[in-house]
Amino acid sequence: MKTIKITFLSLVAACTMASCDFLEKEPYKITPENYFQNETEVSNFLTGIYANLSQTSFYGNDYMVLAGGDDLEFYGGSTGRISNTGLICNNTTTSDAAVTQFWADLYSGIERANMLLEHIDNVPSMSAEKTAQYKSEARFLRAFYYFNLVQCWGDVPLKLESTYSSGTVTNKDIARTDKNVIYKFIVKEMEEAADEGLLSAKDLGYKPNRISKSAAWGILARVYLFWAGEHNRDDQPEPAEAKSYFERASHFGQLVMGAGHDLSTNYWDVFIDMCSNKYNTSGKNESIWEAEFAGDGTGDVRSEGRIGNTIGLQCSDFSSQSSLVGKADPGYSYGFLWSTPKLYNLYKSHGDMKRFTWNIAPFTYRALDSDADKDIKGKVGIVGRTFETEELYRVVTGSDWYESYDYDGADEGTQFVSKGSQRGDVYKKQTAGLERRDLCCAKFRREYEPAAKRNKNLTSINFPILRYSDVLLMVAEAENEYYGYPTQLAQDCLKEVRERAGVNVDRYIPSLTTQSKFREAIKDERAMELCFEYTRRFDLIRWGEFVEKMNEQAEAAQVGNLWNQASQVVQFFRVTSAYRYFPIPDAERAVNKLITTNNPGW
Repeated sequence: MKTIKITFLSLVAACTMASCDFLEKEPYKITPENYFQNETEVSNFLTGIYANLSQTSFYGNDYMVLAGGDDLEFYGGSTGRISNTGLICNNTTTSDAAVTQFWADLYSGIERANMLLEHIDNVPSMSAEKTAQYKSEARFLRAFYYFNLVQCWGDVPLKLESTYSSGTVTNKDIARTDKNVIYKFIVKEMEEAADEGLLSAKDLGYKPNRISKSAAWGILARVYLFWAGEHNRDDQPEPAEAKSYFERASHFGQLVMGAGHDLSTNYWDVFIDMCSNKYNTSGKNESIWEAEFAGDGTGDVRSEGRIGNTIGLQCSDFSSQSSLVGKADPGYSYGFLWSTPKLYNLYKSHGDMKRFTWNIAPFTYRALDSDADKDIKGKVGIVGRTFETEELYRVVTGSDWYESYDYDGADEGTQFVSKGSQRGDVYKKQTAGLERRDLCCAKFRREYEPAAKRNKNLTSINFPILRYSDVLLMVAEAENEYYGYPTQLAQDCLKEVRERAGVNVDRYIPSLTTQSKFREAIKDERAMELCFEYTRRFDLIRWGEFVEKMNEQAEAAQVGNLWNQASQVVQFFRVTSAYRYFPIPDAERAVNKLITTNNPGW
């Protein structure tokens, strides 16, 4: 079970600052010199630095509309939904609320880390080991928040002192710092944190709720890969030092490979754990770092998120009907994120039915409005699943791949006729090759939540920031780019990921004889393995393909073949080069007079 409950503590609110600038958070109520008096207070304050990860403005909700939206996924639904915040629908502005709050949340986390680092060495009766550990966690989190800022905004203010450190909150404007300077700071902080104080994943019991050496090394690999592709974002020639970044990415990924991690037996094991309020129950230790959520909307623990509710398997709302539990109410989800036919086709072309039927919903839940047999008024909940095709019905119901709700009934295994009368799992009659291929994201499934009755909008489902499969694919990519060909290590890493998925290895990998072929294979593999985990947009940006690949989907949607939502979403993909960066918020530029320009196109 989860052991860290990420909550807003009154002590954190009391010790944080903000006010005249988004680089500052809340006016002072007490001075930090009077607060950091023992290890408990330091530990609690460190929890507050972690808390920024789970805010609504970050993984708690808004990150979906900020970092989501790529050639594999779009914001959709049957009612013509368009998000009025974030970048996902290609309609953001410099005053966008989600963009503004994300900027503020990241600098709030940095402010908290700065405060802890300024006072931790003076805490009495605290062991050197604990001091080193907590300091390293704070340094890493500060660097991670800066990495998010650089990924999204490029040049940003580099703030390494708390706002009140000089005894005043005036004259705190800070100009933007060159992103390469910030990258150097990020990798230095993360490397030293891993070397000087972070505990190993083994020492933490392989619980991914806090930073381990493995998490630091894995994120370092991610940082170096993105840094290596920065020139693509700016349409510049590759700098000489970029090649060395691939070597560093491989190096840190290989450190993770030697730290006791492995892939879970089944692809979905790690996600079922996240949905079930558990950690790595398979014993394989695949999940390395998760954004932590807890609670079910009631009780003393109130640190819920919306994973599974905004991004998850779409389902009707039965939250107000207390008698409907279990299979009758798998948990409400808006299902805002949908797959493009490109992802559907990618799975099919690779014969990858396991990851396909977990990540993309092969069915929709079907409810009855009333039960004529029992003469019960009102809804009776979910009574079956309607599969998109007979093939998908056979694949899912005929396998023991994963345990999931299935629905028996008089119409089990027959063709779909009527939503209002059939019971059991049925399938639609489709013309081969013309079936619908823009289907809902299904990666995060509320049916596994432990609550007997699920809250409508709030969930305790964690979000995967870093998994071992991502590390393997980063090593494979870095090796190929650094050496100019797929090394044996690169091939072995790719093989491991594909073997777990149960897709072709023996003929496929030996055919990847050149750097370019292997590069394209890695791009496809990252798509199939990591879809809906908010890595794809940044992958496309660092590869220099974001604008091209997005507009390709605009053209595909314009044609409309295989897209039920084509006319609704075509505009989402018509992005310009401006969308390789987030806009600096107007609210920040209004108070920080040293930020004199915005990003190109904004």
